[in-house]
Amino acid sequence: MTSTKQQLKKNQVTNLDAVVIGAGFSGLYMLYRLREAGLSTQVFEAAEDVGGVWYWNRYPGARCDSESIYYNYTFSEELYQEWTWNSKYPVQPEILSYLNFVADKFDLRRDIQFKTRITAAHYDEVTDRWQIFTDDGNSVSAKYFITGAGCISTANLPNIKGLDRFKGEWYHTGHWPHEKVDFKGKRVGIIGTGSSGVQAIPVIAQEAGHLTVFQRTPQYSVPARNHPYDPDYVRKAKGNFSEIKQQIRASLGGLPIKPGDRSALEDSPEKRQKVYEEAWEKGGPAMLFSYYDLLADEAANETASEFIRSKIREIVTDRETAEKLSPTYFYGTKRAIIDTDYFETYNRENVSLVDVKKAPIKEITPSGLQTAEGEYELDTLVFATGYDGMTGSLFKIDIRGKDGVSLKEKWAGGAETRTYLGISTAGFPNMFMITGPESPSVLGNMPVAIEQHVEWISDCIEYLRKHGVNAIEAKVEAEDAWSQHCRELADSTLYTKTESWYTGANITGKAQGFQIYVGGYGPYNQKITEVASNGYEGFSLQTSKIGETVVGN
Repeated sequence: MTSTKQQLKKNQVTNLDAVVIGAGFSGLYMLYRLREAGLSTQVFEAAEDVGGVWYWNRYPGARCDSESIYYNYTFSEELYQEWTWNSKYPVQPEILSYLNFVADKFDLRRDIQFKTRITAAHYDEVTDRWQIFTDDGNSVSAKYFITGAGCISTANLPNIKGLDRFKGEWYHTGHWPHEKVDFKGKRVGIIGTGSSGVQAIPVIAQEAGHLTVFQRTPQYSVPARNHPYDPDYVRKAKGNFSEIKQQIRASLGGLPIKPGDRSALEDSPEKRQKVYEEAWEKGGPAMLFSYYDLLADEAANETASEFIRSKIREIVTDRETAEKLSPTYFYGTKRAIIDTDYFETYNRENVSLVDVKKAPIKEITPSGLQTAEGEYELDTLVFATGYDGMTGSLFKIDIRGKDGVSLKEKWAGGAETRTYLGISTAGFPNMFMITGPESPSVLGNMPVAIEQHVEWISDCIEYLRKHGVNAIEAKVEAEDAWSQHCRELADSTLYTKTESWYTGANITGKAQGFQIYVGGYGPYNQKITEVASNGYEGFSLQTSKIGETVVGN
């Protein structure tokens, strides 16, 4: 079979059935599904190879915080049986190896154009096709435009005065060099204590001459309790493939874990302490799932928050440092972090902590970093400052729908994000978003969310082709109802009471709004399945240019 890329080069074919952004978990599976359905499909990937965020995030300590046996595709049992993970939480090189394995197994690279970034995508209302423009000056036409760029793939480099004058080396965790960065004996500064910072800090500290951590907001973190997999455990998981697949797809967060069956306030302080101690020893997500109301009730949440703060005070020997490391927001309303020896690292003599909320960063100097309280001389600077989440990757592309309206204009910079099911948005026909805003996506185990969307989108396209539908577009009223439903669900939790990257608060000048469906993967899957079963309810399906035949309701 001739690849789409070969056709493009030999025959100058520019009319495709589908164009997909990104060759990470989303793009690889989307390509596989569409190609199996017989669609000419081209994936465009800015990197030199597959992997998505796992291609770029090579910083020390980079590791997934979903358990390995669940952090993979489940569409192919053969694939599941052929791959074996080494430890409970997979490291970045292992995840990247897995995605390369997938690309090789299904011969996906022949339809991926690497080192190419999509700069614009414009919908042509005359032809009902998308015109896709790339940074190499070329363009293609596609019936369907599918974004798999990722929810947290656009690195956030804060605009700090003086970075261009810094004489040392600097790096961002989201764009790490392929070669090893040597910290041995160096004075290293790291800005940021989110998930990537919490992972990188203990590893860098072991090598650096001195590590200065510049912290804006302290984090709740619980032990990962990572360990090598026992071969018998892996064999058992492979033997239970069908059961595991069913469980994670029906779960709240893509993991076979159920929240506790009672409120944290129902237990006595002694009983609750025992529950939390057991969760702390178990590690991973156990703490967050100890009781069912930790993300809904302020008083219940405070019991878990104070427990973690007490652990920080136990672990960190310097009282002042322990106080700086103790968060005050609601536990779990920022990304729930797990770690290996994070708090213990602050007991090292070569590690110091600077509170930049109290003494803000003024500028980066040629020899280091200046805060309101003084200058810190540094050889190397690491930015662990996260990402422009949810909408950042989409806004980097000039996406224009009907009447030339841009996606950024429609969504008013992010605060007024409106979608239908997190998959589609009114005014942008034949455009699909894999784990877009207002889908469950980042509140759980991403491969599960990705498979939900990829399978729904590919089934939808097959339905459209079978029924002669020329264009599918979300109805405004369906979109408004879904967005309102998402907001109401979010407002019933504590998520909206905390500033986080979920709300866009980490990006200077970004309009804030909570853009995630909090109802859980299982309930969400029931909803999108119901929509499809009802003839794509909430969508307008156009079968001709003369008039519109509405198949959906």
